[in-house]
Amino acid sequence: MLFTDRDDAGRRLGTELAGYAADHPVVLGLPRGGVPVAFHVAHALGAPLDVIVVRKLGVPYQPELAFGAIGEGGVRVISEDIVRRGRLSARDMASVEAAEQEELTRRAVRYRAGRPREDLRGRTVIVVDDGIATGATAAAACQVVRAQGAARVVMAAPVAPPDALGRVGEVADEVVCLSAPPGFSSVGQWYRDFSQTPDEEVVSLLAQSPRRPDPPERAEVEVPVEGAAGLLLPGDLTLPPGAGAVVVFAHGSGSSRSSPRNRAVAAALNRAGLGTLLFDLLTPAEEADRSNVFDIETLAARLAAATASLRTWTQAPPAYFGASTGAAAALAAAASPDSPVYAVVSRGGRPDLAGARLAGVRAPTLLIVGSEDHQVLALNREAQTHLRCENRLEIVPGATHLFEEPGALHEVSALAEDWFAAHRPRPAAGAGAGPHG
Repeated sequence: MLFTDRDDAGRRLGTELAGYAADHPVVLGLPRGGVPVAFHVAHALGAPLDVIVVRKLGVPYQPELAFGAIGEGGVRVISEDIVRRGRLSARDMASVEAAEQEELTRRAVRYRAGRPREDLRGRTVIVVDDGIATGATAAAACQVVRAQGAARVVMAAPVAPPDALGRVGEVADEVVCLSAPPGFSSVGQWYRDFSQTPDEEVVSLLAQSPRRPDPPERAEVEVPVEGAAGLLLPGDLTLPPGAGAVVVFAHGSGSSRSSPRNRAVAAALNRAGLGTLLFDLLTPAEEADRSNVFDIETLAARLAAATASLRTWTQAPPAYFGASTGAAAALAAAASPDSPVYAVVSRGGRPDLAGARLAGVRAPTLLIVGSEDHQVLALNREAQTHLRCENRLEIVPGATHLFEEPGALHEVSALAEDWFAAHRPRPAAGAGAGPHG
């Protein structure tokens, strides 16, 4: 495969990476030549573009051998094995690092020209270069990005030798390459035009790139419980700008609004422009009595109260995301004749516990279960036969009840996002207003 220039390579790579758009990634270009390629990838995915400035730390007497790498934000990745084999002293290492840190800072300031650095924490990050030769720089970049908090690291390049892809694959979650020819001698041989990219072009492309979205508005709220004078349940409300819907989370047994799994899904929905409300369905004292966890009627009533409270903070239409016993509460609440909920998603849920109420659910319902969660899968299949609304059962291959396997929770987030987006009604006038009061 021969590329006309970096623009051509970037457009082709952007097409290949189109499936990642649903992850709402950050695209990082390795300067200088990787930035023109990354520019087209970012535009293809509608993603923010930034540079990843990395400096390899070379062994003093053998500079081509790196004992580590540094990145912005004080990130430092060191190979203890090479340090030990090279018998490097703390003074040797500090001297190399000081010189490289100075150059790293200079380049970062030059390229960004005052733009803030993208926050990578919890994000899918696609690192892009115009080609991979040995894989050393690409691998260092992936390690630095991971240390900066990225949840998933994808290395992408138009061309690379097969052995280099193997090395990069050891530190990246995924590697995407358009061509891996066995007769590889240099990156430039696969381009008709491989002229140098000047610093000015890097600065210009960053200035033209998609901007990061405005940060969502976050507020701690209190949900009043009907029939329990003075009882307020704490919650966390997040509203991205112009949120077209708000997903209310109903956690399962033994969990709370701090559930890391629900928070991971909520963060993905926020990045997709959906608001979220996570709140505690039970007080700590109530949770101490295990029977309360299975009191679906009470949980459903509290979920309905939280849904009603949403009108105080936003006019965006509500939806439910329930896990375990929380899924039963979500379906029971959605079955109420006056429920305003437009869609329901269940993750590893117990819809069977909603009993006869299943037949009254009108909101389109998605049931997500891991293929290895055999008992719950059987219960979901049985519950599905009682639903009269639009519904679907999605089985995540290889996943168990808590979706702890690599990529399983990411699949849950993508399925939920698609379901909420596909069924979202037209926003009412004033939708997306921020929390107040």
